[in-house]
Amino acid sequence: MTQIVKSELAKKVLVPLLVLSLLAAMVGVLAKNNFVRAEEAPGLPTFDIPALSSEHQASSLPNVIVVATGGTLAGKARNEDKTNFQNYAAGTFKMADLVAQLPKHKTADVSTFQFGNKGSGGYTIKELYDLSLAVDAALEIYDSAVVTTGTDTMEEIAYFLDLTVRSEKPVVVTGAMRPWDVIGTDGPANLYQAIKVAGSDKTKWFGTVVMLNDVIYAAREVTKTNAHRNDTFDAPMFGALGYVDDPAVRIYRAPARAAKAGKSTWASPFDLRTISKDSLPIVEIVYSYQEAGGGAIRGLVADGAKGIVTAGTGAGGISSQLSTARSAAIKDSGVVFVSTTRTGSGSIYDSGSGNVIGGDNLNAAHARMMLLLSLAFTNDVSTIRNWFTTFGTQDVEISVDENTVLSTSVEEPIVTEPTPEVVLPTATASPTTEPTTAPTADSTIEPTTEPATEPTTETVPVTP
Repeated sequence: MTQIVKSELAKKVLVPLLVLSLLAAMVGVLAKNNFVRAEEAPGLPTFDIPALSSEHQASSLPNVIVVATGGTLAGKARNEDKTNFQNYAAGTFKMADLVAQLPKHKTADVSTFQFGNKGSGGYTIKELYDLSLAVDAALEIYDSAVVTTGTDTMEEIAYFLDLTVRSEKPVVVTGAMRPWDVIGTDGPANLYQAIKVAGSDKTKWFGTVVMLNDVIYAAREVTKTNAHRNDTFDAPMFGALGYVDDPAVRIYRAPARAAKAGKSTWASPFDLRTISKDSLPIVEIVYSYQEAGGGAIRGLVADGAKGIVTAGTGAGGISSQLSTARSAAIKDSGVVFVSTTRTGSGSIYDSGSGNVIGGDNLNAAHARMMLLLSLAFTNDVSTIRNWFTTFGTQDVEISVDENTVLSTSVEEPIVTEPTPEVVLPTATASPTTEPTTAPTADSTIEPTTEPATEPTTETVPVTP
């Protein structure tokens, strides 16, 4: 009898222990393999998006919602001085009042949602998480959205939205360089024209675009180039997507993303509904210059940075002290780095290995957003590198049929002397691999291998 009791007790103790051991082993396997995080985000925020009015429902015009965050466009000049272009309180006026002051829009029915009302630089990454979800919530009801922000960090906010908004409907970011109530303000015209762009539906599948001064840019490519001028925004390597004139919205080229319209690959890997905003990591930027010290990297790592973007000289070079600090941060803390250039334009190519990823032609601010979101979804560096070199790079590929893809970029080996002989595959040859070399972010040369082009793939050199 005693033996039976002991046996039953042993079962009651051992079975739960075995279950716990199995669970622990499974968790260990998941951690070891660094699988992309897919936990359900607890307590997603909700937004009081206005419903379509009966008047707008009966109208044949597209329904555009303006999601307002403040900025100079909603700014009020200090001391009621209507000539005070650069001394004002950003984010003062409510968007509903500003839209009411515009002439009745000829091309759209307009509603508003006041998300916030402050300068663009005052928003946290967690607030941008909420903003992106608010835009998606609005696009469940409306045909397109205009997002108003301050111009100081507009390019970062726009790219964050470009990377995270799930809807294919048009999202147009706009703002102003002069506050609403001064003479010669650009705010009313920019707001009116942005609504026109959104309502035209011509940027559907483009992701997020930026429109100021009647010029339309891709969020990935645009940057602010001047502290005060109204024509401050530009895309140094690519130029505008199109323009807004009185008769029409003209689109003259599309971002690479538009070529994937209707495909699953159109959406970014970053579905914010699957993560908590607390998953968003600390990612910083370090600027290189003559004899730059390594203290910036060491300090940021000590503060908890999981990723760092370097804005390097020329083709991404950094000082020897920064390089030493970077190596230590990778070895001791597993920090992921992205290499960009401080020059304002130019591509930094990826070496294909290690914890330093080439940022292509993303500027440092854009690369930071891409790295921050990548680290929110995975710790696996190879996965992050793949995201940077595919979705982040945005090469144009056009599918002609199921057997033929036209690529607009040609991958050529970058080598040191002497130049190795490159054997091109023929149509009858079986696929092989050829050794090539590619520059790392430190401008050193490391060998990599790439599969040769499939015989059914035609490559044409077309500049996007």
